[in-house]
Amino acid sequence: MRRPDPARPYIRAFFERNRLRFLGTAALYLLEIPSMLIVSRVLGDVVDAIAVPDAAGLLRLLWAAAGVAVFLGVAETLYYRALGGWMERALRRYKSYAFRRLSEKGISAFSRESTGRYLSVLTGDVSVIASDYLQNLFELIILPLDFAATLVFLLTYSPALTGAAVVLCVLPFLGAALFGPELSRREKALSDKSEGFVGKLRDLLSGFSVIKSFKAEPEAGRIFDGENEALELARSRRLRWRGAMQGVGGSLSVVMQFGIFFIGAYLAMRGSITAGTVLIFTNLSNSLIQPVRQIPQLLAQRRAARGLIEKLADVVEENASHSGETVEPRLTDAIEFRNLTFGYEPEKPVLRDISLRLEAGKKYALVGASGSGKSTLLNLLMGACDGYTGSLTVNGRELRGIDPDSLYDLESLIGQNVFIFDDTLRRNITMFRDFSDDAVDSAARRAGLFPLMEERGPDYLCGENGSALSGGERQRVSIARALIRGTPVLLLDEATASLDNETAFAVTGAILDLDGLTRLIVTHRLDRALLERYDEILVLRDGALTERGTFQTLMEEKGYFYSLYTINAA
Repeated sequence: MRRPDPARPYIRAFFERNRLRFLGTAALYLLEIPSMLIVSRVLGDVVDAIAVPDAAGLLRLLWAAAGVAVFLGVAETLYYRALGGWMERALRRYKSYAFRRLSEKGISAFSRESTGRYLSVLTGDVSVIASDYLQNLFELIILPLDFAATLVFLLTYSPALTGAAVVLCVLPFLGAALFGPELSRREKALSDKSEGFVGKLRDLLSGFSVIKSFKAEPEAGRIFDGENEALELARSRRLRWRGAMQGVGGSLSVVMQFGIFFIGAYLAMRGSITAGTVLIFTNLSNSLIQPVRQIPQLLAQRRAARGLIEKLADVVEENASHSGETVEPRLTDAIEFRNLTFGYEPEKPVLRDISLRLEAGKKYALVGASGSGKSTLLNLLMGACDGYTGSLTVNGRELRGIDPDSLYDLESLIGQNVFIFDDTLRRNITMFRDFSDDAVDSAARRAGLFPLMEERGPDYLCGENGSALSGGERQRVSIARALIRGTPVLLLDEATASLDNETAFAVTGAILDLDGLTRLIVTHRLDRALLERYDEILVLRDGALTERGTFQTLMEEKGYFYSLYTINAA
């Protein structure tokens, strides 16, 4: 069975509600064909008028030339205006469609992919697609039509010279055809190197403060130089090959023009045609040369650009979110782990034989030393990884079989690493969606963010990744985000780690006060007043669930939790 073309939906996006613009642009471009034929005819008639002096005829030709010049100028201006409008919408819809498809991926996909790939296919590759796929499309339409119209036009003057011109057209075609496949391969290689460069540059810039603090600027510079050299070498190879292709094609085109001119001169000396006819053939030789010279080159560039579209499609489809069962956004029963084992590397389990039931509406604390698997357990609950053995069910349904979007309507995760968009405080809380002022204020109050909103206002700009906020303020924004969504399950992974003790106590207390929510809170703050409020404390040690119970029960058992609490309280 033939595999569906992965690029087709993306190509369709170019023309979505954009077909009339395309047809209008093509029609304006096609006006060039009769215009150039008229120009050649006028030039030929001028030369023939010299042989037989005709002042009145020459004046008429002058007015005809002026009219054609004005017409061409207006038509070309309108064409480029139409082309700009069509390409603007085509590229906008192409990138918009690609971004929507990317946003359909699950958390698990983004957790194991490089964003440098996405940056490359949606920036640098788009420039190549604009020139070598979209703009070339009009060339591929007009060139064959121009070739056909010119042949018909020239046949009315001299079938013999027209036949010679057609034979000579084979030369540029052979030159272009030889270089096309390699050009496509080099275009793809350039795209791959660009992807690597963008990814490495993003890493270096994101880790700039770490590089500076460890005085690793020379090493970072060498890494940058290596990626930069590889990119520019690939670009140079692509440019050299394209230049060689154009050089050979240009040389063979000149041979064709000379051939037409000399054969035409021979026929003129025999009296078969006039000098004006020779000029017409010479002037229109480009209309014969350009299609056979440029079409193979344009097709090669188009194949290369289409390869970039297919690359984008592959990037989008790789690790695509699986479809699954839609579940109601409420926890009616429980979340249950049964003999669950998981490791990022199969031979190195992070979680071992976890059996656990989280009942709806209850409050759970998850404690343990660093590296015990607490964050991994929360990531599994968010569907970030599905390579576990055993089972993980929500309301009795296996989590791997639940549609990710449906899962995200059920759960919210507040993590340690907070990302803040370069936008207003309010829009960072609402995540660009519409919520009432009361809902925003309520979430801000419960997250301990309201004093900041009162002081700076909801339209305060947070800066790139929250550069205008403190670490604690960024964390409060992430908590307010989760609270305003109102999902029935709330997962917190050291969410108050960046807050001072007093604020952390107040924020955690506010979360524990929420009615009707199921809360699983990873915490390193072992505060007795808070711990006593949990329905159950879960203790992880080296990936295994070793203890569970209320605060009082665990303290009486004097096991691992007792040691953790005692050390923390000391």
